Amino acid sequence: MKFNTIVIGGGLAGYTCAIKLAEEGQHVLLVSAGESSLHFSSGSCDLLGYDEDGQVVSSPTEAVQRLPLFHPYRKVKDFPVKAEDAKRLLNQAGLAFKGDVSANHFRLTPVGMLMPTWLSLDGMVVFPTTDSKPWESAAIVCPTGFLDFPTAFVQDSLSTMGIRTRALTITTAALEYARESASEMRATNLARRLERGKGIEAVAQAINALDIKESVILMPAIFGYDDPSAANKLQKLVHKPVVFSPTIPPSVPGVLMQKALKQRLINLGGMIMDNNTVLGGTITDCLENIVTDKIDEPMLAADHFVLATGTFLSGGLTSNYTHVSEPIFGLDVDADTNRQAWHAEDFYEKQPYMRFGVHTDDAFHTSKDGKTIPNLYAIGSVLSGKDSVRAADKEGVDMLTALQTAHHILDVS
Repeated sequence: MKFNTIVIGGGLAGYTCAIKLAEEGQHVLLVSAGESSLHFSSGSCDLLGYDEDGQVVSSPTEAVQRLPLFHPYRKVKDFPVKAEDAKRLLNQAGLAFKGDVSANHFRLTPVGMLMPTWLSLDGMVVFPTTDSKPWESAAIVCPTGFLDFPTAFVQDSLSTMGIRTRALTITTAALEYARESASEMRATNLARRLERGKGIEAVAQAINALDIKESVILMPAIFGYDDPSAANKLQKLVHKPVVFSPTIPPSVPGVLMQKALKQRLINLGGMIMDNNTVLGGTITDCLENIVTDKIDEPMLAADHFVLATGTFLSGGLTSNYTHVSEPIFGLDVDADTNRQAWHAEDFYEKQPYMRFGVHTDDAFHTSKDGKTIPNLYAIGSVLSGKDSVRAADKEGVDMLTALQTAHHILDVS
């Protein structure tokens, strides 16, 4: 089978690149080994939350110009334009995000911390600044026995902002049944259960019965796993404004994002091969084809290939006691050869290994043994030069490097 482009990796970077190419009429195949890190997503997309000194970034478009030259953003042309295109791509996939490239807002983490971010799904709780006070009071409503939403931490955080809080619990027949098994009291499992039959209506009735006087109701984001409109339905049925806060993973908003992007690619005519791990390919002057653990003959050929396999967590990078490697093609990586230099002694200091990744040129072409592979690109978390844990830039790096690479591919096709 011959394609214009084959994308390897089913995370945010892979889907962004595949969708952009499919929008432009390319015949695209996305090959995915399994579930992606989107299942850990908070429902927000970070662009650049902290600078190199760890200070909060208020304007990503200004701060990106001060990043070191090895950061992937320095290879992205027309940064604000690419960011707006990324937001458009998400919106056209049916994901309603709010936010602006020129100014970060703040999201609430599952443990009640405020973190700068770029885009947040409609309905998620956000704050314009760390000292803003959008409500005088909030009722934090949680299913009885829910394991993945530490209400006390959220209360403490809101209280420091001068917001009065009260913690309340609810139950319904569906929730009572779920509590028979502790494993069912997780966000994604509850979401599936509550979206069946009249589950949303029952939750709304239980909330309305509490006779809440607070300005707003804050709930864990446990609606929208199978029905993207579930959260909106609940908001319409409850007599008070309702906002949602992310839970400890697995994340319902993250699953919602992955499902929406997958459907968008299918609607555009793209092909998807799930549960196929790419094992390697034939490289001569360029990459000619790939093989997977399900297809051991070199049947998957393309003019262009894009590597979007993520970092150590997802197997895009591997390491042993002596070196770091890219496991599929053996590509060149940027990593210190001195094992002792991989980490800092202080756990909270910058960890050098976090910047390790696949080496690319200014157009995100990869190389092997120092020789550029002109039709194999790398995007997203597998790239070297970024530390997304400290900089809060993961989704931005994923999407903007994907869009930049898509433009490179379209320019030479």
